[in-house]
Amino acid sequence: MKAALLQLNSSDDPVANLKQTRALIAQASGKGAQFVATPEVTNCVSQDRQHQKRVLQHEEHDITLAGLRAAAIENDVWISIGSLALKTNDADGRFANRSFLIDPAGQIVASYDKIHMFDVTVSDTEMYRESAGYRPGTKAALTDTPFAKVGLSICYDVRVAYLYRALAQAGAEVLLVPSAFSPVTGAAHWEPLLRARAIETGCYVLAAAQTGTHDAQVGRQRRTYGHSMAVSPWGELLLDMGMEPGVGLVDLDLRTVAESRRRIAAL
Repeated sequence: MKAALLQLNSSDDPVANLKQTRALIAQASGKGAQFVATPEVTNCVSQDRQHQKRVLQHEEHDITLAGLRAAAIENDVWISIGSLALKTNDADGRFANRSFLIDPAGQIVASYDKIHMFDVTVSDTEMYRESAGYRPGTKAALTDTPFAKVGLSICYDVRVAYLYRALAQAGAEVLLVPSAFSPVTGAAHWEPLLRARAIETGCYVLAAAQTGTHDAQVGRQRRTYGHSMAVSPWGELLLDMGMEPGVGLVDLDLRTVAESRRRIAAL
């Protein structure tokens, strides 16, 4: 199967982001991709809670979810929406960071709320408290597709190895790690963590990422690491997209999963 990773430089404007994402999905389909993966917070990259309250929607009204379901139908592809920032009905007003797997008929076949929140102090000037604005999920997600059993995760989850081991032991062959990684931690940890998750589980790891400096109508601009990557079940780096937005393609052969697990029976 040919898979495509979309590397995005999303702004805090969901309407503009949707237009760009749909154009890249069409481009990926035109290059033969049957499966397209987008990064974390595909719909809106923003660090301003008040702006998020104005532009984010509940799942049933979200324009990005509706638009990418339509794009799946138009391009006859599976789409992993890495994640969308969505309003919830929680009493404390926190959002959900939710991933979706969409089939070529535009149906939602799986969803997953990010479990592990990015609450870190990278430096004296760079701190994140994702749990202040987002409530964590409580359940892992694994789903069957015609091409592979797919395990869902989001960004900071990648640091928690037991989640991926559990997904692999439940049958996952492809692990998705959509991200909006910090440049500082990305340079230090992104590739080693992705390769470790692949080696430990004998799975393909597909990690579509946000990249660059993100335009913001309101509040402070955010920067992300880029370097969307695909890793083989043997830990080989198959794709590194650097810092430029665009489409990256990779061929997946599920026989490699069985072969890697036969050679190293770590599970």
